[in-house]
Amino acid sequence: MCGIVGFLSTNGDGQAETGRTILGMLRALGCRGPDSAGVALFGAPNDNRFAVRVKLGEGGDLQSKARQIAVHLEALNGASQFSTTGAYARFLVSGETDIKQLADSIESLDKDYEVVSIGRRLEIIKQTGSPENLEKTYCVSHLKGTHGLGHTRLSTESRVDLSHSQPFWSHGFPDLAIVHNGHITNYHQLRRRYEQRGIRFYTENDSEVVAIYLAEQLAKGGSLQEALELMLRDLDGSYSCLAATERQLGFVKDPFALKPLVMTETEQFVAVATEEIAIRAAIAGTYSVREAQVKEVRVWQR
Repeated sequence: MCGIVGFLSTNGDGQAETGRTILGMLRALGCRGPDSAGVALFGAPNDNRFAVRVKLGEGGDLQSKARQIAVHLEALNGASQFSTTGAYARFLVSGETDIKQLADSIESLDKDYEVVSIGRRLEIIKQTGSPENLEKTYCVSHLKGTHGLGHTRLSTESRVDLSHSQPFWSHGFPDLAIVHNGHITNYHQLRRRYEQRGIRFYTENDSEVVAIYLAEQLAKGGSLQEALELMLRDLDGSYSCLAATERQLGFVKDPFALKPLVMTETEQFVAVATEEIAIRAAIAGTYSVREAQVKEVRVWQR
């Protein structure tokens, strides 16, 4: 029942109202998933620096936790623009930073800490509750950028909290995010294989394995198109999935076409969503919308 959306503006200035558009799409799909909502937005680069978002916890004294991270970053040097909003700390670090080492050092400070995203353009914001709750806390509609993803979740197997919410970052590969609707039926088998290689899982959500899988394929030098096509071979189940990188947006439709997905493409934008109502509600104008086909993979490049 989860709702997924993706949007890419073909305008070259990177100042499209991407946050407003994705939020509008999520609002239209709110009935599909009242448990949580989230966005992955790709904005203007920060002078080649990484933007880092850290989940401080699900409750308690989050300001004290934020101060602990701020002190930790002082020892590391190079961090700037530290701020906190809601359950997140956010800061910038040099583009030469070893992001895996950085994430490990932060997460070792407290069991509640989780690095939710790292990217030169990517920032993930998610929380439990409706898209309206997300907007109230984080003002998503004010965020501009080139493209992004959104997700509204109905939990069917794993618990409802911030970590289990989507979008998912790849945990180690910068500027890669996914949203997923469906089930990966060989999830446990894939998870065991990854864990045997020392890869950490943060949730019991089968969607998390998609981000790990795509990151592995991209790290090998494959393109996003190739990685999504390989998903059809290696990930069993019924699913629709959207993925985005620093300059690309793409989707894959499962071999059984059991999970809905529709798309439209114009000279100004590309939009993909679980239901047509999401696209129509957020984007005015005259355009056609079609159903994604069995095993279809599409990738758009900015």
